[in-house]
Amino acid sequence: MLEIKNGVLRAELWLPKPLEEVFTFFADAQNLEKITPPWLSFWIVSPRPIAMKQGTLIDYKLRLKGFPLRWQSEISVWDPPHCFVDEQRKGPYRRWRHEHRFQPKDGGTLVRDEVQFAAWGGRIVERLFVEKDLKRIFDYRQAAMGTALNPH
Repeated sequence: MLEIKNGVLRAELWLPKPLEEVFTFFADAQNLEKITPPWLSFWIVSPRPIAMKQGTLIDYKLRLKGFPLRWQSEISVWDPPHCFVDEQRKGPYRRWRHEHRFQPKDGGTLVRDEVQFAAWGGRIVERLFVEKDLKRIFDYRQAAMGTALNPH
């Protein structure tokens, strides 16, 4: 499930893995590179390993529509193995808050993403450009999560 409405993206994906294993995958910041589309040329520039906890800052570089961007996020909530939140501190959005929730369900784990975003230029820019890109990125992300956590 993936929907975008009024500056909020919501996505759900059930994975046939236990909660602790799924959370451990997300707790390793390097795995973000595995679930980010290659066309974003995304890479983490912060020194590794990255100790994930509340207050951790992570710096990235990426390319969006050919333009190089720098992004910094902060882990503002860290509640293993149930939830964490990353918020943009520097980057292309006026606001970016990504809440990740993990819940045991049917012998596996339900992964829920909620992203609150606001683009420079307002709702028109979001509707014309941002929402389409976010849908494409999160469609890729969900497929990549399934592959990374359930290879066979």
